[in-house]
Amino acid sequence: MREYAKFYIDGQWTDPAGAGTFEVVNPATEEVCGKVALGSAADVDRAVAAARRAFPGWSTTTGEERVEVLQNVLDVYQKRAGDLAAALTEEMGAPAALAGGFQVGLGAGHLSTAIAVLKDFVFEEQRGATLVVKEPIGVCGLITPWNWPMNQMAVKVFPALATGCTMVLKPSEKSPFTGQVFAEILDAAGVPAGVFNLVQGDGPGVGVPLAGHADVDMISFTGSTRAGIDIARNAAPTVKRVTQELGGKSPNIVLDDEAFAENVGKGVANMMGNSGQTCSAPSRMLVPAARMDEAIAIAREAASGITVGDPQGDFVMGPVVSEAQFEKIQALIQKGIDEGATLVAGGPGRPDGLEKGYYVKPTVFARVTNDMAVAREEIFGPVVTILGYDSVDHAVEIANDTEYGLAGYVAGADLEKARTVARRIRAGWVAINDAFDFACPFGGYKKSGNGREWGEFGFHDYLETKGILGYVPEAASSG
Repeated sequence: MREYAKFYIDGQWTDPAGAGTFEVVNPATEEVCGKVALGSAADVDRAVAAARRAFPGWSTTTGEERVEVLQNVLDVYQKRAGDLAAALTEEMGAPAALAGGFQVGLGAGHLSTAIAVLKDFVFEEQRGATLVVKEPIGVCGLITPWNWPMNQMAVKVFPALATGCTMVLKPSEKSPFTGQVFAEILDAAGVPAGVFNLVQGDGPGVGVPLAGHADVDMISFTGSTRAGIDIARNAAPTVKRVTQELGGKSPNIVLDDEAFAENVGKGVANMMGNSGQTCSAPSRMLVPAARMDEAIAIAREAASGITVGDPQGDFVMGPVVSEAQFEKIQALIQKGIDEGATLVAGGPGRPDGLEKGYYVKPTVFARVTNDMAVAREEIFGPVVTILGYDSVDHAVEIANDTEYGLAGYVAGADLEKARTVARRIRAGWVAINDAFDFACPFGGYKKSGNGREWGEFGFHDYLETKGILGYVPEAASSG
């Protein structure tokens, strides 16, 4: 049983202002596996004050000094990788191979990328007589979700550190263990007191006062679109910068060519990763209508190969994160059936042999139309919907017929054709044939948010741009 009763504020593990606690449930066993302290507005005030005090010193460090600190963080991170993986499996049910592999690996990859970017980042540029300066925005409130904890903490904390900002991190109360280990890593790496602060808690107790705090200059939030709207409203009176990475209902256009069968199978497998709990997951598979029967047969076989079970074992999928998430997914699966979609694989209830734990069957719906709930709502579970298209133009039209625009996918043997289709998808991140790049900008159009994370692009939202006119005498600048 894990018990985390203190917050990390001003370089110290300190008692919370109140006595509230939150019980963390292991989704594989449905049993309480830990308790964490619940923060309040008073805790936010203390953490923000510490970050404000630390800002003048940290913001004036050199890039080289910050590189050294980040390199120290990477060294400690790698040593604690096993602890992070164990926490992930326990708190959110990520299979051990996924937790210790891609989940923890994403954090290390983003940190290494931030170090590389910082070494060459241009913070000052002379344009004629004017000096254009990129300066850290100030104190940042960082609010992260439970589904990819290390990825989301990494893409916020590391760019903030690299650009000279100070911060207060609020992890999700559903996955708080990794946040505690992460704070221990930054402390052991020698991040100066007050630069990084951690306050655990829920949205009303910590998220709301953090978003509305007058001494917070920026909020970076990842989560649902509904919660993102609330964050923006709370932040509006203080006119702070708000960046958001929100929901998604991403299209996966499978082109009609010799790679069709392979790409349909891959599309199903990719959707089931992390139990479907990925905002950028390829949840809407678009296939040529004339090949729908073929796609159904391939998808059924692919889904049958997705093993589900104890995340400590050798299974592809573990449980979803909570009872509430389980019930939401079950309701949407039933809605798909009620709306007349063809159930190809999976369906309501737990997989056979699993009587306990929030396990969901790998589910595939076919002959879906884009007006059905399963095609429009973010299910956030292992459910893929297959829609038919008559032409590439029709596929693009369906792909863009959504209020979301976080990600898109194009799969096909003809690279030039795939490139043309990718350009037409209205989303911030479009992958051709499952390509991956830590340096690629990640973020959404429409109700999927604003701002960009990852690589160099992740630095920009943490910077203010200042123009100093007359910095160089006119004669010197023209000579």
